[in-house]
Amino acid sequence: MLKWDSDVWGKLTGPYSSADNVPDLLQRLEQEYSQEVFDELFQEYLYHQNTIYTATYAAMPYLAQLACSTSDAEVRKELFINCGIIEASRDGGDESPFPASWAELAEDAGSSICTELYREYMEAMDKLRGLTKDVFAYAAAQQSMDETEKKYILIADAAYRGSYTIASMLMTFSEGDEYVAVCPSCEEEVYIWPGEDDAGILQAYEQDPVFHDGQEPQAIIPVTSFADEEVQALAERAEAIGEQTLARQLRYLAGDTTCPSCQENISVWSALLNTFAE
Repeated sequence: MLKWDSDVWGKLTGPYSSADNVPDLLQRLEQEYSQEVFDELFQEYLYHQNTIYTATYAAMPYLAQLACSTSDAEVRKELFINCGIIEASRDGGDESPFPASWAELAEDAGSSICTELYREYMEAMDKLRGLTKDVFAYAAAQQSMDETEKKYILIADAAYRGSYTIASMLMTFSEGDEYVAVCPSCEEEVYIWPGEDDAGILQAYEQDPVFHDGQEPQAIIPVTSFADEEVQALAERAEAIGEQTLARQLRYLAGDTTCPSCQENISVWSALLNTFAE
């Protein structure tokens, strides 16, 4: 890991400035975890609007080490989620020895430094992935944990497993009350919305039901079993941690409907993920 006194920190960047203050914040977290300190680190230096930075890569080994060593299950869960959000925002197509976008840093700090930062980041992801079983067990046991937080656990899990498209989709629709797909035939948006009595039923609309009342929805025919392995894995994980809303909705999200604009039959899941595919 990058040493605390390394001058490389000053050459790394976050969303607003250099990473000069990152070592101090990481050391404070190591001494005693504070949500306030972590929020400052995360929001000011590591992540902004679905974007991560060179400072993020350098900080990740320390955060992974903290997540693996803490005896506080709540802290472990928080780190698991937030580091998962970071991984979900990473370009999964990056190739070794380090991302092509680091050319300027490589010239300034040296390619060997960049190679080491990238390698250690990937190793940190492996360590965090290894915490999945513990985090899932903790989430399942927490009756007071809301479903949005549980969905973020699923987002992190998807990112650690390399399912970046699913992680991005879930992060975009993290509230779980509306999804927007794009019809592959006419390329018009299809709004996926709960039925009037909710009950876990989803329907398809031509326009956003929030702003356009009185539309006639198209029924979505739910699947009785999941043919897609990734959907099956997501359903099993949602059920394992007690995320009931997504678990119910997935049978509809994996189903078929008629596009309200062009009347073509479409697979909801494919139409939903198409906009997030790289």
